[in-house]
Amino acid sequence: MASPAITQNQEKAFPWRLIFRIMRWSTYASGAIVLILVLHKAPPPEVATSPQAAARAEQKFEQVEQAVSAGQPATIRMDQTELNSFLISHLDIAANPAAAPATAAATPTTTPQESGSASTAAPSGTPTEQIEQMKSAVKDVKVELVEDRARAYVVFDFHGKDLTLQLEGKLGAENGYLQFEPISGQIGSLPIPQSTLETAVRKMMDSPENREKLKLPDGMSGLKIENGEVVASYK
Repeated sequence: MASPAITQNQEKAFPWRLIFRIMRWSTYASGAIVLILVLHKAPPPEVATSPQAAARAEQKFEQVEQAVSAGQPATIRMDQTELNSFLISHLDIAANPAAAPATAAATPTTTPQESGSASTAAPSGTPTEQIEQMKSAVKDVKVELVEDRARAYVVFDFHGKDLTLQLEGKLGAENGYLQFEPISGQIGSLPIPQSTLETAVRKMMDSPENREKLKLPDGMSGLKIENGEVVASYK
């Protein structure tokens, strides 16, 4: 027969064990919910594109280049359709139909007799494999222009799984470099806390390896979103 002291100690320990189990399973459940939200792809925004809009954007850039070459200030304005059409025609992403033919054209053909020597001369991989390794993980990009803000929707590959990233913020230019002031963001369907978002964007923009990627074209002195249009100033 158990002594009264042992029984009393067991009764005291029981609530703590129950609390520990509840906390443990709550942690598991929270982790599972976060994982589900991250892996849940957010639906893409409805953004129109067309070859005609891409051609208009190209023409606007040519006109700006001519004005800058002549020493005259210039301003370029692009609406949402022109911007997305320009992006999809220039970015090497899955949404660009021209990317696949270009990749295929860049892959040389070899005869069976040449394949052995080719593999010996290029132990790092075939041209096709090298191209695939160099391709960006970004698979799709769409940008919405809302009043004075930009909303970017990005699909990227993460270890074979498509994830979505959404960022909203304001664009700017400072000392010849792109500036981005984040307002909100989410990965999949999981919102990113504002403090975490601001820290991540600041580190990304201050990173030496990303600094040159954020450099604006020569002559561009201003960049903003105004009335649902990208407005870039040159001088």
